[in-house]
Amino acid sequence: MTSLHALQNGMEHSLETYINRELSLLEFHKRVLAQAKDVEHPLLERLNFLIIFSRNLDEFFEIRVASLIQQMNISGNMATTGPEGMPLGEVLEQISKVVHEAIEEQYKILNHSILPQLQGHGVHYIQHADILEKHKEWIKNYFFNEVQPVVTPISLDPAHPFPRLANKSLNFIVTLEGKDAFGREIDLAIVPAPRSLPRLVKLPKEISGNAEHYILLSAIMQEHISDLFPGMQATGCHQFRVTRNADLTVSEDVEDLAIALKGELSARRFGRAVRLEVNKNCPSHIADYLLEQFELEKDSLYFVDGPVNLARFISNFDLPELRFQPYQQKIPKALYSKKPIFEVLKAGDVLLHHPFDSFKPVTKLLRDAAHDPNVLAIKQTLYRSGADSEIVKILAEAARNGKEVTAVIELRARFDEESNIEVANVLQEAGAVVVYGIVGYKTHAKMILVVRREQDKIKRYVHLGTGNYHATNAKIYTDYGLLTSDEEICEDVHKIFQELTGMGKMAKLKKLFHAPFTLHSQLMELIQQEIAHSKAGKKAHIMIKVNALTEPQLINALYKASQAGVQIDLIIRSICCLRPQVKGLSENIRVRSIVGRYLEHTRVYYFHNDGDTKLYCASADWMGRNLFSRIETCFPIEDKKLRKLIVEDGLNNYLKDNRRAWELQADGTWVQCQPKQDQPVHIAQRYLMNREA
Repeated sequence: MTSLHALQNGMEHSLETYINRELSLLEFHKRVLAQAKDVEHPLLERLNFLIIFSRNLDEFFEIRVASLIQQMNISGNMATTGPEGMPLGEVLEQISKVVHEAIEEQYKILNHSILPQLQGHGVHYIQHADILEKHKEWIKNYFFNEVQPVVTPISLDPAHPFPRLANKSLNFIVTLEGKDAFGREIDLAIVPAPRSLPRLVKLPKEISGNAEHYILLSAIMQEHISDLFPGMQATGCHQFRVTRNADLTVSEDVEDLAIALKGELSARRFGRAVRLEVNKNCPSHIADYLLEQFELEKDSLYFVDGPVNLARFISNFDLPELRFQPYQQKIPKALYSKKPIFEVLKAGDVLLHHPFDSFKPVTKLLRDAAHDPNVLAIKQTLYRSGADSEIVKILAEAARNGKEVTAVIELRARFDEESNIEVANVLQEAGAVVVYGIVGYKTHAKMILVVRREQDKIKRYVHLGTGNYHATNAKIYTDYGLLTSDEEICEDVHKIFQELTGMGKMAKLKKLFHAPFTLHSQLMELIQQEIAHSKAGKKAHIMIKVNALTEPQLINALYKASQAGVQIDLIIRSICCLRPQVKGLSENIRVRSIVGRYLEHTRVYYFHNDGDTKLYCASADWMGRNLFSRIETCFPIEDKKLRKLIVEDGLNNYLKDNRRAWELQADGTWVQCQPKQDQPVHIAQRYLMNREA
């Protein structure tokens, strides 16, 4: 029995039916990199896509590659990674090959396209090889006044072993000749770049003239590296950067999650090395020496043709013509009136589609609640937010105003742990009740509940969203938010908050699905209903828009739906482990990904249901972690006008995109869509920016 037939009979996946998760994620990063080549994007935005690609790769190595290496150390090279059954060693080999090619392409774009074009606009990046005589006096003064007082050169000798270098820090390895003050002949030293200094320094106008000249800190240090070793001569100076395992592991048996996390955060900077980047001019014997110190193999070494810390290669240029034109966010018509927001929501639900719609209605709901004498309580989940965010300030103010404020803060939101601990402290000091959710289950749901006394009755108001309560993200991420006073939805949200803050059995909800309890089973049932409609000769259609699709059972169910004749359109931003367009398996499935100005983040589930459409928005992607290891919410859109709006704007609009869309092929590759001859260009995000509120 072939693996394809085995799947059709309900057995396990294989490489024929399941794309490796890590390789699929790398394909997404390559789609981001492709934006840096797209001449339709403004020049500085193309540079920004290069930087985003670097940051994405950093996290990919810190989390995903680190996890694979850890698994291989425990289970061996031939242990498999997931449902497709690829050996760990083969996955890491493929990752190394793809990333090496991508990084070569990245620096080619930087050096041969973006930097030369920036020079044409009067912006010059000065690397060490670009230093001119007119720069040298200023560089010398900057080095001795700003750099030398804070830099710490470390010689490598028996008394000074190779230092412990922080994750992603910029460092130099220096080859030396001569004797030091103690008469020692030392041939190697390490110089960490001061983290307190900017990586890009703007040269004064008396040197740069009307142009903008930025010199890299690495160039300044390389120019004067010998001055750090009096009496000795530096014969070579080479940038390098090590990436380390940055995932946090916190036992479920801890007594205080916040204290445990603080301890783990300090360890994150010095986890096991997983990647080494060095400048392309670094001699092979020096690179081999660094690999040995970090206990890495050759395939973990990446030579780069430029700055090794490209993620910090940015500055605030005063060149608006090279940026995306500013976009004025809209306010939905339902909120035009000067009525209190509570009165508006009694009249009907309000839908927000960020960033096209403003985030202000969400903060208005909280602000009105904080100052309304009839409001008794405010409850909110916080996944990613800063202590100085407007929402946190409003919640703190509400607590000081005597409202019963409860904040469920997910401390373990990756790379925001420290910020979330700070948020918890701010709210606790204001008198709010702060809980950290459920140990072992990340609280990823996006919920606000306002409890108000109205004519001797209790009335509830709710905001549910697909994205975080982060005002800055709401300007660059696409997300949906629903403001409602629907009694059953509000009651469901109330019960979920009780689950999060108290003890007891699983809440029985009337309208919401929630993970880790009912969401997965309900999705399986909704897919099965479409299969039944198709087998009965009725129209059957599924449209799903999420960030990632990896959950094997759902993929299997979608394959069965395709085989039953259900039309399936998947809009997946990043990881997609499903193979579309495979004969006999997924011929009725189309998968596309939109990469553009805004980060696609909405989660929308559509089921035709024989004309009685079922439409949901959710905080959850179709991944095992979201469906089984997180607290998630999935909420129905019941208002017919709002439902139609989401179907047209959030789904069909994206299926029409023929410029920023990429389509997944059966072999796992992605092909960018191009408008056909005489066909008008349709860009989904641009359409939403131009539509009326």
